[in-house]
Amino acid sequence: MLRQLTRLPMMASMYMPKPKCTATDYINFVIASPKLFSCTEAAKVQPEIPDSPAHDAFTRLLIRLEPDPEALWQEAQPMVHRKVGILVLDDSTLDKPYAKSIDLVPRHWSGQHHAIIRDINLTTLLWTDGDRHVPCDYRIYDMSKDKLTKNDHFRAMVIMAQERGFTPDFVAFDGWYSSLENLKLIRSLGWRWLTRLKINRQVNLNRQGAKAVGETAIEAGGTVVHLKGYGLIRVFRIVSKDGDTEHWATDDLAMDELTRLKLAERTWAIENYHRGLKQCCGVERCQARAGRAQRNHIGLAIRAFLRLERHFYATGVSWYEAKAKIIRGAIRAYLVNPLYVIS
Repeated sequence: MLRQLTRLPMMASMYMPKPKCTATDYINFVIASPKLFSCTEAAKVQPEIPDSPAHDAFTRLLIRLEPDPEALWQEAQPMVHRKVGILVLDDSTLDKPYAKSIDLVPRHWSGQHHAIIRDINLTTLLWTDGDRHVPCDYRIYDMSKDKLTKNDHFRAMVIMAQERGFTPDFVAFDGWYSSLENLKLIRSLGWRWLTRLKINRQVNLNRQGAKAVGETAIEAGGTVVHLKGYGLIRVFRIVSKDGDTEHWATDDLAMDELTRLKLAERTWAIENYHRGLKQCCGVERCQARAGRAQRNHIGLAIRAFLRLERHFYATGVSWYEAKAKIIRGAIRAYLVNPLYVIS
């Protein structure tokens, strides 16, 4: 009897039907599709072969997969040099203005729209050496389920990067993540950081007493001040052409303005990544309602971006041009044999 019971799981696996589509199939669809990213559309564009996957096969795929950022890291790992370059962390809002019945869609502030909107909040850790832009890790904000804040996700990704062997030249991030706890964590790892400070952060210049950084005499070339609760940092005051003022800060007390500018330009890579992820990989266009399906679509869209980025670095062909080449091939085939004509 015991022998028969132990054979049951093996027999069940033998008769379990093989999935008709894989993660790679979905990724390839995301890369090729110009606009529509639904499971129904994925089924419609499949090659005309016997027993090709129907839309429910793709729906089951998004529910079946484990939404784990580890799959992204396994593909990104060969593309990075963990001992050089910088790590950039930032979040982006994936717009879902009409998503009243979709999981993971609370209401957030959007810097792009300057308003409260419905969206999914995605935070990514990106490695860059100035030429390559490789997403290595990501988290999705869902505090109602996991009780984790954006800063919790930030620290989790920083710790994971350290465990994976990264020793970056700098870690750069937006002022939203410049809490003392985050700064002290990066310092404890022996890494340098670069961020922006809000104008009300308390600093002390030459022991004159704590004042808001926006009210402190900060030179454009940088001024060393004491950040309340942390220690000495160097702050740069940047005034844009339209009169807006930013305060950049680093724990590298010897940093000059030219170095800060070079690093700031590199941090812009994550904004380009967000744009490419949305425009070329349809990351915010999944129509599934289940939170698990949304998570898997986002993860697979990031892995699709990874392929476009690898192709760009190898050939010099941009993400947008790579997508256009696929569409041009379809248009070229149609022009050879137009379907819609007036006889």
